[in-house]
Amino acid sequence: MIRVEEEEKMNLQSNPTILFQGDSITDAGRKRKSYEALGEGYAMMTAAWVSASHPEYGARFINRGISGNRIRDLRNRWIKDCLDLKPNLVSILVGINDALGKPFWKEPTSVESFQSDYEYVLEQTRCDSEIQIVLLEPFLLCSNDNYAETRCNLTPIIGVVRELSKEFKTLLIPLNDIFVKAASVKNPCYWSLDGVHPTLAGHALIAQSWIKGIIACESFL
Repeated sequence: MIRVEEEEKMNLQSNPTILFQGDSITDAGRKRKSYEALGEGYAMMTAAWVSASHPEYGARFINRGISGNRIRDLRNRWIKDCLDLKPNLVSILVGINDALGKPFWKEPTSVESFQSDYEYVLEQTRCDSEIQIVLLEPFLLCSNDNYAETRCNLTPIIGVVRELSKEFKTLLIPLNDIFVKAASVKNPCYWSLDGVHPTLAGHALIAQSWIKGIIACESFL
């Protein structure tokens, strides 16, 4: 279910620039040397569907997801890789790398620092009242013992994303809930082989959920 508050109406101008931001899930193998490269994941799928279905809107899509990024990395590059690009809408999916913990990072992300850095990113974005914001929950499909710590760390991070979405009145795409529901219909490996990175079907599910969320908010679609 896509969560839409009364205040969360999307009103984009014609010829909007839509920016996808995040980690490897958003990156999806995009070519760095190509300014317009969208990768092979949900960002590309979303752009393709919207462009084919609504060519009259002239939407331009940019992908600046970077594999391995945490929220602190987004904060450090937010001016160059978001504000300087002057998007009309920015879509953010980040958090799974923050949840990976000590086995992956010498300085793991605390819930407090995750919230502080995310708040900074959203505050900087909200300084431009014309920028619409879409937040996507991070998710984890694998529940085996190897991911026990990650699952434990991810739960409060998802809570932070939900609270910030309310505070900043953004659209929220509850991907964790969406993938849990999808995994009850089809084996989790159908959606993600490693529990983190989506398969083509997983990326398509994200794109579908993103588009449904925008439509529910009465945007340009």
